[in-house]
Amino acid sequence: MGLRVTRTIDVMVGPQDLLLGLVLAVFFFGAKKLPEIANSLGRGIKEFQKGLTGTPDSPTESNSAGATPPSAPTCTACKAPLQSGWSHCPHCGAATAEAPREPLA
Repeated sequence: MGLRVTRTIDVMVGPQDLLLGLVLAVFFFGAKKLPEIANSLGRGIKEFQKGLTGTPDSPTESNSAGATPPSAPTCTACKAPLQSGWSHCPHCGAATAEAPREPLA
């Protein structure tokens, strides 16, 4: 009858582990794909939270009263939604129609 020695490993995630994970994610998915993945992950988390709280997906009374929200500008090349003031699309790099013109001097 001998004594058994058991080891326990404490798993802690530190900044070096997170940095390594980010580098590996960029390597496997590419820098252009990561924002799309994060966006879809965020939308999924919001939908999950809506499901937990039981919030209905019906529009609010202010939107159903006939007031339509202003449409966001979209990229002419890839049809991605843009914020006002952007000079280039972050998805495809195309110049927007609202691109400010710099004077030639």
